[in-house]
Formats: sequence, C-alpha cells, structure tokens
Amino acid sequence: MNENPRHTSPARSVRLIAFDADDTLWDNQSHFARVERAYCDILAPFGDAHEVSAALFSTESDNMPLLGYGCKAFTISLVETAVRISEGRVPATDILRIVNLGKELLSLPATPLPHVADTLRGLRDTGRYRLAVFTKGELLDQRNKLERSGLGPLFDDIVVVADKTQAEYRRLCHLFEVDAGETLMVGNSFKSDVEPMLRLGGWAAHIPFHTTWRHEETEEYDHQRLFKLHDIKDVLTLMR
Repeated sequence: MNENPRHTSPARSVRLIAFDADDTLWDNQSHFARVERAYCDILAPFGDAHEVSAALFSTESDNMPLLGYGCKAFTISLVETAVRISEGRVPATDILRIVNLGKELLSLPATPLPHVADTLRGLRDTGRYRLAVFTKGELLDQRNKLERSGLGPLFDDIVVVADKTQAEYRRLCHLFEVDAGETLMVGNSFKSDVEPMLRLGGWAAHIPFHTTWRHEETEEYDHQRLFKLHDIKDVLTLMR
C-alpha cells in the first residue's frame, strides 16, 4: 500500500465507497484479449495480427461516441472491421464466427478476483460505509455479471453509465447524498476511476490490473488523495 507521508486517512471522512467492476471485481480484459486473438486468426487471410488489431482499435475509437462501451459495441466493431479490412470479401460463415465470439463475452462466469469478497464483507461489517458498483458499459450485461459473481448482496446499488465523466461522478454522489470529499472510488483504471474523482475533490484507490485496455491508457501522477494499492484487500486496511 502507498505510504506517502502527505496522505491523511480517508476513513475519517468517507461515507461511500464505489467500486469499478471489470478488472477490479472480476477479470474482464483477459477475456476480451482472448477473443481478439481468435478474431485475428479468423482474419489472417486479410492481414497480420498487428494490422487487424490496429484496424479494430481505430474502429472502436470511432464508434465509442455513438455505441459506448461493452460487449455489444465491441461485437459491432468486430464485424465492421472485418468487412473493411477484407474489402467486403470476408465470408458470411466467418462473420457468424465473429458474432459468436462477441456473444461469448455475454456469458462469462465473472468469478470474483482474489480477496474481493472478503474485502467487501469486511467493509460492510464496519457499518460505516455504503458500498456501490460504479461502472461503465451496458446495463443488462453489467447487472448480469454482478449476479453471476455472487457479490450483489454485498452492495447497496449498482450504477452503470455510458462513460465515467465528472458529471457522472457528481450524479453518483447526488444519488447517495454525499459530497465528493465523502467518496472513495476504487478501480484499476487511472483514466476512468482515479482522475475524474480526484478532480472533483474526492478520494481514489488505484489497483492496477495485470493488463490495461488501450483505450484506458493515460499518464499517471501522484496526489495527496490518491492511494496506490497492490491488492484490493488493502482497501480494508486503509478504511479501518
């Protein structure tokens, strides 16, 4: 856990602890990476893996303002990229294989990462905090993953947004009737989970995952209200 002497304890002021979902509560990016590798194999006749991945990244970036994040948006980008990179020559049977790859992502087990369940139970047992899932993506998909994870009863609510902007963080605080300074955001993405919360005057705990989605890459920095943790169980130590 980060031991920067400038830090004061957030436990003195925090009333709401919000958790990112994907790659914080359960593994997500590894499954997307596996699908992308299989996708590149299907499109090997039309380009090498680097070319296909670069084309997919470009399509996703262009589509995000309209489609947002999540499995369905990703699947549309898979199909669109396949048609473009093949100049319309990709067989219909391969399009079906690609669609099925995307649909696989909708039924992942969402097995909690190590120490997640015990940490949440420990925080609830203090009786001092409300706990929420605050994540971006598709509402049905994220709710289903939370249900499959078995973690649902440990949270007061799940809030799913199109993107984690400062405005959405303000709405989260308003929903729980707290100020930003009474809120701790826990997540793996510096871009989505840390920076917007800090800019509002809130607290953040950054727990990097072993892999980072390219769309979430950004420059990181230190901050007096930021805690860089090695494991989610460190949140319990931080907040006791």
